[in-house]
Amino acid sequence: MYKEYIKRFIDIILSVSGMILAFWLYLLIIVAIKMDDPGPVFFKQERIGVHKKKFFLWKFRTMKASTPHDTPTHLLENPDQYITRVGKFLRKSSLDEIPQLWNILKGDMSVIGPRPALWNQYDLLEERDKYGANDVKPGLSGWAQICGRDELEIEEKARLDGEYVRKMSFLFDCRCFFGTVIGTLRADGVVEGGTGKIHKAGLRK
Repeated sequence: MYKEYIKRFIDIILSVSGMILAFWLYLLIIVAIKMDDPGPVFFKQERIGVHKKKFFLWKFRTMKASTPHDTPTHLLENPDQYITRVGKFLRKSSLDEIPQLWNILKGDMSVIGPRPALWNQYDLLEERDKYGANDVKPGLSGWAQICGRDELEIEEKARLDGEYVRKMSFLFDCRCFFGTVIGTLRADGVVEGGTGKIHKAGLRK
């Protein structure tokens, strides 16, 4: 009952409420992006949804217009050079993700679930297949995000996504939701350069 109906009902309520409450914030971010760097305000990117169905994910643009479009941040050489000044703040605060409330309302995503992979992140998709994590709706945030975010290696991220699939429930989603709020306020696990960077550099505590 929860997975099939209640979770979707909660997604609709939260996405509509979020868009209404964040309307003023949308306007401020739009002005800031336009003043900082010429180009579009929004950025859309092809991602993988439930059952590996492709969809377009929306974000506020945080990188320069010249940035390679379908290259994950962790595969860019010196990704900092592509990120705008406003973009650094938006990414650290996760405010660049707000437009995904539209994806949630449309039904492409859920509030909580595995983060949607890029269409060319074959290693992550392959690992998620082992745990059934490609067979649930991707989320704005999820269990892997509050357990490490960019610090996690692909294998560990997929394992945590699989753990979420097994434990999915109202209470577990609440745990992920409030963990996300706390993690966002602390900017936990935000590492420009991407997946497993801290581990690879030998800096993980």
